[in-house]
Amino acid sequence: MKDDRRKVALIGVGMVGASYAYAMLNQNACDELVLIDIDEKRAQGEAMDLMHGLAFAPSSLRVWAGGYEHIRDADIAVLCAGAAQQPGESRLALLRRNVRVYREIVENIVRSGFCGVLLVAVNPVDVMARVVQQLSGFAPGRVFGSGTALDTGRLRHLLAGYFQVNPRNLHAYVMGEHGDSGFVPWSQAMLATRRLREVCRQSQGRLRMEALTALEREVRGCAQAIIEAKHATYYGIGLVLCRITRAIFEDENGVLTLSVRLGALYDGGDIYAGVPCVVHREGIRETIPLALTEGEKNKMRRSLRILDEAYRSIEGMLRG
Repeated sequence: MKDDRRKVALIGVGMVGASYAYAMLNQNACDELVLIDIDEKRAQGEAMDLMHGLAFAPSSLRVWAGGYEHIRDADIAVLCAGAAQQPGESRLALLRRNVRVYREIVENIVRSGFCGVLLVAVNPVDVMARVVQQLSGFAPGRVFGSGTALDTGRLRHLLAGYFQVNPRNLHAYVMGEHGDSGFVPWSQAMLATRRLREVCRQSQGRLRMEALTALEREVRGCAQAIIEAKHATYYGIGLVLCRITRAIFEDENGVLTLSVRLGALYDGGDIYAGVPCVVHREGIRETIPLALTEGEKNKMRRSLRILDEAYRSIEGMLRG
């Protein structure tokens, strides 16, 4: 990746893509952002709207609408194109529709000569990140999804309210699928340097683990609650994608829970799932293994099985 410039190609400028672009503008997170969409007029309109606000933003970002021929020299391609999740529809139910779309998208990316990082944000994100890696043939460390980063943010927001502390001082993760089988490894959850189980145990009944497991269920239902209220989620994930982008450009070596190829971790092999990992300039530097309890290992195995079965159900579509 070049050190003197920061160029991002955004593929898909629906509500998620537009929210990401808006966050990038407000955080001055790159120097150039090219918007690519099957609806070229929509991409042009979004670019104009963003540029008209540039005078009021702490940014010198150049935003413009383009095509796949313009992504060859991009450092990061953020993939937001795809079918929207409908009320009551699981993320895995989206899979077949989005695989058809991404066969063409990834072919165009590879043909362009792009050699940067691919950040996948389309649902079901764990399976789609694996699909994109298989279709592109890129090294797994260069292809990953937003994973459970948003779920983790939702969890920390709720925990912050319960413990009355800043969410930045809570170290708890949602792991596995970005969806129904995702889970919280409570054995590893901490407030500063203290495990949450210890904090609850020493609170004389004021704080209870049962309340935390109720918050975990609430996290799992957040997306559907938002979809039922306003038809889609986009601000949160837009900010998550901006955060990941900054971690890459700043060579941060920061820890985020992203959809990555697991390899030997949890015996995941080629499966992509949300786990804590270190993000640097070239993508994923490494994953961080956690000392899960046997019950948590079983939850991880179940989540990985669901994700692998979903991938196997469409694997034939990748060869056609």
